[in-house]
Amino acid sequence: MAENENGQERSEQPTGKRLRESREKGQIARSREFNTFVMLITGGAFLLFQGGGMAEQLAALVVDGWTLERGLIFDPGLLMPHLRDLIGRALLILVPLFIVLTVVALLGPILIGGANFSTKAFAPKFSKLNPITGIKRVVSVQGLMELVKGLGKFFLVGIVAVLAIKSIWGSLLGLGEMPVEQAIVQTAHMAAWLFLVASSALLLVALIDAPFQIWNHQKQLRMTLQEIKDEFKETEGKPEVKGRIRQMQHEMSRRRMMAEVPKADVVITNPTHYAVAISYQPATMRAPRLLAKGTDAVAAAIRELAEEHRITRVEAPRVARAIYFTTELNQEIPGGLFVAVARILAYVYQLKREDQDAELPTELPVPEEYLDPRAAPRGRR
Repeated sequence: MAENENGQERSEQPTGKRLRESREKGQIARSREFNTFVMLITGGAFLLFQGGGMAEQLAALVVDGWTLERGLIFDPGLLMPHLRDLIGRALLILVPLFIVLTVVALLGPILIGGANFSTKAFAPKFSKLNPITGIKRVVSVQGLMELVKGLGKFFLVGIVAVLAIKSIWGSLLGLGEMPVEQAIVQTAHMAAWLFLVASSALLLVALIDAPFQIWNHQKQLRMTLQEIKDEFKETEGKPEVKGRIRQMQHEMSRRRMMAEVPKADVVITNPTHYAVAISYQPATMRAPRLLAKGTDAVAAAIRELAEEHRITRVEAPRVARAIYFTTELNQEIPGGLFVAVARILAYVYQLKREDQDAELPTELPVPEEYLDPRAAPRGRR
């Protein structure tokens, strides 16, 4: 089992954050053997179908290169332009092959580790200059795998190449009896075929190396239990920090709520343990709305603000408790409390008109289920 520098076992699969950081650093699963195999096979197949035509064009180019006109012989200044023209024509002949190999070189790695581009991968890593680290890489499982792959490729390609040459030995000897142009085309075709067959021997190496690289990459990213715990703390935040954030959010919410109290039409109290601030604007509200609520210290603060802003306070313990348990801030009161709140508001409006006959009604119906904080649902309608 792999261990980290502290001796702890890396027994846990990497987290999503660890995988993202790995990709950002350019550390993804890659198989050079698979990429090499794909490029060689693609190049061999291209030469097998297009190699004859390319060989004819290159042969004609060689003939043109060695056929010097009289002016080129007696004017050395024309030789360099002639050479540049020959090189340009040769490159144009080889451009299709270069394009195919470039595309395969870009797409091959994507088949293993997916597309990824990271600028961090270009940054110099001086730790790789440490000879001790280098020796560890050589004698590691990765180093052993590289040695096995090197020997395997040597023997596989060598054996397959020898067998392929033996199978076409008669055809090779027959090239001497063909016209030059035909022999060139046939040679190119046979060379492409030999190249393709020899490259196919690397399929076995690629099939072994690609899964190994994926497994080894996942192994290197494994984490210890302590690393997972530390990452969780870093991501989610330390408990004391989270508690402080919740406290600050609660304080901000409380300040916003207290700022709404001066807009209330009435504050209904318990009288000391509960306080709720109610507002009702017939033109814009379908029903009375809860602006603020609180218990104990918060209830005392609501009462002080009500007194400061001359907001009517009504002692109705059952109504105050029912509103507190069933209604969230800025929500309409539940339907079961419409009658009780309507009677309280009517009393408040009478006081504002300085009605001498204003009297708080004694009948304020409150459903019993609204008084139980465990049974009364929030925002019940």
